[in-house]
Formats: sequence, C-alpha cells, structure tokens
Amino acid sequence: MDASESRLRRTLRTVLEVVVLVLMASLALVVVVGVGFRKAGASLVWYDEVASILLAWLTYYGAALAALHRAHIGMPTLVDKMRGTARKVTVLAGEACTLAFFGVLTWAGVRVLAVLGGTSLVSLPSVPMWVAQSVIPIGGALFILAEVLSIPDALREPVPEEGGGSGALHSGIGEPPYEGGSAP
Repeated sequence: MDASESRLRRTLRTVLEVVVLVLMASLALVVVVGVGFRKAGASLVWYDEVASILLAWLTYYGAALAALHRAHIGMPTLVDKMRGTARKVTVLAGEACTLAFFGVLTWAGVRVLAVLGGTSLVSLPSVPMWVAQSVIPIGGALFILAEVLSIPDALREPVPEEGGGSGALHSGIGEPPYEGGSAP
C-alpha cells in the first residue's frame, strides 16, 4: 500500500470509528430515555422509529468499519491454506462478488431515495424519509471503499505460525508485549 492509500484508510477508519461510537451512544441514550418516559407513563411517540433508524445506521456504518478491518464472515482458514495463484484467484473472486453485491445495493439505495422523495417519518413528519434511508447508498458506498482499501491485506500471504504450524495467521501468542524488546 502506498502512503496516500494508507492515509486514506487511516482517515476512513477514524471517521467510521467516530460515527459508530456516536451512533452507539445515541442509540443507547434514545432507548434509555424512551424506556424512562414509558415507565413514567408518558411514552414518546417518536422513540421506536428513531431507535430503529439508529440501529440501521449503526449496522451499515459498522459493516463498513468491519470490512475495513477484514472482520466479516468468511472462510479464512480455507483461504489461508491456499498458496499462490489459487489463493489470489479465490480472494479476487470473493472480492468481485462482494463488490458486485454492494454495487447493486448502493444503486438500489439511490433508486429508493428517488421514490421516497416527498415522504416523511411517521412519528416525526418534519423529518424527510430520505434522511433515514440515505444510509443504504452511503453505507454501500463506504463498504465498497473499505473493501477496496483492504484488498491488499486479503491478497497478502498469511504468516505461518512459529514451529512449522499449519499456515494459519500468527496468533501473536508468545510475542513480546511491546515493540523492540522481550517480555520482562
């Protein structure tokens, strides 16, 4: 990865981490406030809808962050046992399928926004529906960007375990707790 990609990836990671953290805190706050008002006998009409939207946003932005860290469901043990061309072809085929899916999702999300043009949230009529649904194309595009930025990691051959292990990624067990030295 060259310096500009590394900087872009680092910036995207930081932005996604902040967005996910803010969404998690907001969702927790909305749910706690909603439950508190419900227990007090004065239910908020908007809290269920807003909590659902925040959960959807958290899911999409969290998925993009997970993609950047290559932390999605996959078959890493199988792929890590492969070497050379077979491994690269398998990784690239998987990436092509993933990118195609999220390309279609992003395109469909843009189409959905066009359809929802004049509608608003049920419980908050002053909030346009496109605001809530904008997470589909934005999240899809962010997932695509994260996936593309992490392809070099996916193509990198795994580091075999010490002692002639199976070829799985090194677990880090037994390594010094800090760089440049050994454990005391």
